[in-house]
Amino acid sequence: MKVGGTIYLDHQATTPVDPRVFEKMAAAFTYEFGNPHASEHVIGWRAAEAIATSALQVASLVGADPDEVIFTSGATEANNLALLGLADHAERSGRRKILLSAIEHKSVLAAGRVLARRHGLDVATVRVDRHGRVDEAALAAQLNEGGVLLVSILAVNNEIGTIQAVNRIGALAGAAGALFHCDAAQAPCAIDVGDLLQNADLISLSSHKIYGPSGIGALIARRGVQPLLTPLIHGGGQQNGLRSGTLPLPLCIGFGAAAELLSGDSANEERDRVRACRDLFIETLLAEGCVVVANGPDNASRHPGNANLLLRGIAAADLLAALQPTLAASSGSACTSGIPEPSHVLRAIGLTGDEADCSIRFSFGRSTTAHEALEAARAVAAAVDRISDGTIRATL
Repeated sequence: MKVGGTIYLDHQATTPVDPRVFEKMAAAFTYEFGNPHASEHVIGWRAAEAIATSALQVASLVGADPDEVIFTSGATEANNLALLGLADHAERSGRRKILLSAIEHKSVLAAGRVLARRHGLDVATVRVDRHGRVDEAALAAQLNEGGVLLVSILAVNNEIGTIQAVNRIGALAGAAGALFHCDAAQAPCAIDVGDLLQNADLISLSSHKIYGPSGIGALIARRGVQPLLTPLIHGGGQQNGLRSGTLPLPLCIGFGAAAELLSGDSANEERDRVRACRDLFIETLLAEGCVVVANGPDNASRHPGNANLLLRGIAAADLLAALQPTLAASSGSACTSGIPEPSHVLRAIGLTGDEADCSIRFSFGRSTTAHEALEAARAVAAAVDRISDGTIRATL
């Protein structure tokens, strides 16, 4: 898609709200605006019914039941509730080890540091290979040491698109008596997640990664796990006491509608179409003579919309600046409080700091066209030419 003439290739950062989703949300901003917790009148009842429908839609996306959905402000809050919410249970159970992969989302890694610093838990890293895949043998060995409370692994990496074998990872964790948390924010647009709760105890989701509105997400928590969680937000005791606060009716409706659109054969057809645009983009870059290296897994094991590319000798910041306002993409670097730093994901799979600084994530989505993929590749090739004066161009 184009936004004001800019080709948008940053769908893994956020997706545009699907028009079909916005249509479902619109009424809740006007006349269907009730507080779903107002239990004494019909307007509140209707709002509660809409929330129940949304919970069912979100639950169905991952094979859960509606009462296992805890709406949050997004996947970051869901990740925090999943990890920090288990701190008290760690004390009670005597299981004091937490295992996180080296390429988790920063919200998971930050929550892990809090568990270690404030609660004295043993938080250890599970290594990954150069493709970003979790070393399952290393994970099994760490689990066999005993005392593991929780394993937390991204289903699909947000930077390099690696798709993990969450069924095998969940089985390893379960066999060792550990809980398995899966940050699945990027997963629904990449793979079929219809049976994900069969392999996980806790699942984090985000609406704005699946063409729903920003500001809403969910932690899917098995019924048997919910009593183990200590809430982070206190108040009126909503959502089984696990997350107090008035639920944002329009956002919940939008989240549910977005989740429903990712069910069925049409979702697989969409992934195939997005993959074709991604592949066309890379093929065109190569045909234009750009020397690029894909960071992470092969395309068969990667998010269909993800192309994380290393262009040696070209700083990502310089290339992205040269592409404005033609193209929107993002560097492989994370930015915290405005301070750039090398991507921990790219460093974990073996890239040097300089290589990480020369890497860009192009991410394709539902509204990307083949023509835009071609146009974007040619724009990147032209920008590389301008920056390097042709010194790094080569015919492959």
